[in-house]
Amino acid sequence: MPKQPLSDEKLYLYAIVSGLDGAVLGPIGLAGGTVYSIASGRVTAVVSRVSEKLRPERRHLAAHHDVLKRLMAETDAVLPVAFGIVVEGRSAVGEILSRNRKAALDTLRRVTRRVEMGLRITWDVPNIFEYFVDTHPELRAARDRFFTGHREPSQDDKIELGRLFDRLLTEDRERHVERVEESLAPYCVEVKRLKPHNELEVVNLACLVTRERQEEFVAAVFKAAQSFDNRYAFDYNGPWPAHNFVDMALDLEPTRPARAGAHPSADGRRGQDGRAAR
Repeated sequence: MPKQPLSDEKLYLYAIVSGLDGAVLGPIGLAGGTVYSIASGRVTAVVSRVSEKLRPERRHLAAHHDVLKRLMAETDAVLPVAFGIVVEGRSAVGEILSRNRKAALDTLRRVTRRVEMGLRITWDVPNIFEYFVDTHPELRAARDRFFTGHREPSQDDKIELGRLFDRLLTEDRERHVERVEESLAPYCVEVKRLKPHNELEVVNLACLVTRERQEEFVAAVFKAAQSFDNRYAFDYNGPWPAHNFVDMALDLEPTRPARAGAHPSADGRRGQDGRAAR
């Protein structure tokens, strides 16, 4: 066991879990720190000591994710904490667990033996606007009306064309996400729609899946991909702790709330990723 931290030592908080009372996970934390647990009743905080000011660098994000991945293997329920939460010593950790015990237990029950799987679908085309011109006669007619001949399109013409493109983009996304959700719903406890990252992204889903049904979920993704043509790329990822299904304001102290469940960074995600063949 690591020695008791001194009152002025800072502890980095990775997650709240059920069980693991007194467990030591070894030197896998930020800057090689020893990761261990501090329990209070039926909830446990997973921490390591830190001395430097933390920045969201790739190495720190990777270490944070590695600890969460290890916790998923060691326990049935993980309540991930957003990157960068540092508290002042063991007694402060105990106070946090005490203040948040009921909310933490309720949330842990919700995600017990469940993981998050992600699915992103993108248009695999060189130019998304030209693809929509080719596949949507309404947009093609508007483009030709404004941009053919020798007349220079006005700013209002460009705005109108942009609005039409945005509407068609939204309508296509809605149609596709409903189609994919229908295929995946039998294998998910819950599905959450996430905001697309860019114009090429068609669907961005977070899916809460029981651990025993992960293979069925992946098979369903491949089956759904086969119903789309080669202009769509399917990429699934996971398993992760249920970041997008944990919406709990972690009460660190009266003037310093933090979000539990927030994913540190999409770039920091590391795990099993897959591209579904069409």
